[in-house]
Amino acid sequence: MATSKPLISTSFSYETLEEKLDIKPQGADLQIGIPKEIAFQENRIALTPDAVGVLVSNGHSVMLEHNAGEGSNFPDKEYSEAGAKITYERTEVFKCPILIKSAPVVEADLPLLELNQVIISPIHYSALKANIVEKMMEKKITALSFENLKDGSGNYPIVRSMSEIAGGALMLIAGQYLSSFNKGKGVLLGSISGIPPTKVVIVGAGIVGEVATRNALALGASVKVFDNNVYRLKQLQNNLGQRVWTSVLEPKILSKQLKTCEVAIGALSNEYGRAPVVVTEEMVAAMRPGSIIIDVAIDRGGCFETSELTSHENPTFLKHEVIHYCVPNIPSGFARTASQAISNVLMPLLLEISDEGGLEEMVWHNFNLREGIYMFKGALTDFYISQKFDLKFTDLNLLIASRR
Repeated sequence: MATSKPLISTSFSYETLEEKLDIKPQGADLQIGIPKEIAFQENRIALTPDAVGVLVSNGHSVMLEHNAGEGSNFPDKEYSEAGAKITYERTEVFKCPILIKSAPVVEADLPLLELNQVIISPIHYSALKANIVEKMMEKKITALSFENLKDGSGNYPIVRSMSEIAGGALMLIAGQYLSSFNKGKGVLLGSISGIPPTKVVIVGAGIVGEVATRNALALGASVKVFDNNVYRLKQLQNNLGQRVWTSVLEPKILSKQLKTCEVAIGALSNEYGRAPVVVTEEMVAAMRPGSIIIDVAIDRGGCFETSELTSHENPTFLKHEVIHYCVPNIPSGFARTASQAISNVLMPLLLEISDEGGLEEMVWHNFNLREGIYMFKGALTDFYISQKFDLKFTDLNLLIASRR
């Protein structure tokens, strides 16, 4: 049977359709509010006067609560010269559509929050309370956390900077408390000719551990690093460009090294929840009298069994004749440097949010930004928080797609 040829009719024409592309909206003018932090020991401010100057010259408005930069030695005068509006009314700052805080949202802030506000701040998983999350959900807040904010290279820039500051400060703190003037052992941290070097044990080979190791080696100390992640230990040696004494966390080896060290640093932490306790009270009791423990992981409970929370005003206590320094949020003690580091990340981010036409638009284009958002228009998009408080979890990617 002969197959019939296809019939082509001339009554309709074939035409290619234009592809519709996602067009970026026009840049948005941002109204940014910076309140003065009332949280425990928070001296940092998230934008420096220089950063405010750049934002204002790009057409954005910045409102600052009176003395918000005082803890970082940035006076109101510098902010007003940069073009910020200074207000004595806390409620006025909270009326801004974008709030930038250097401490997490606290209960005193809740009544002041506006509907559909955008909040950029740290989150501090361990100190988070259910009622704060619920109230933010009620007010349809979009919240971005410092800890989870990723950059183009897949790193967490603010966490990295804060960890570098903490790591850099550790040897300064240790040196200070080993001196006779602070009732320390009277030992110089490091080494001089003819005298065995000071021994430093670092538990945790993350960024804090790495920077602390670098500084201790530079002073001439003998450093021993422990971590259960062998890849991290390898990375630490590669980054330092030299061989360092390393070990996995084996209690007998750790105990032996702690017995003879002058400085012990706890820099182990979990991504969420409590830091693992790896040094028992027994191990601490066996340490040399006058030696010092600095527990950086105290923000998450600490990794020494004997650690107890202290403050910048009363930073140390004695236990088993060992000095314990357990101040949370060490970068806040170096507030000016920490503020500049945070500002260097947030100022370009805010300019980018404006160029993209607002945060909602930028979230659509920028996958790294999605990592940092834990609440989107009142929907909780952080799985860990939803599990912790038994609250409804919503996938951010689905939320964004459904709004298109």
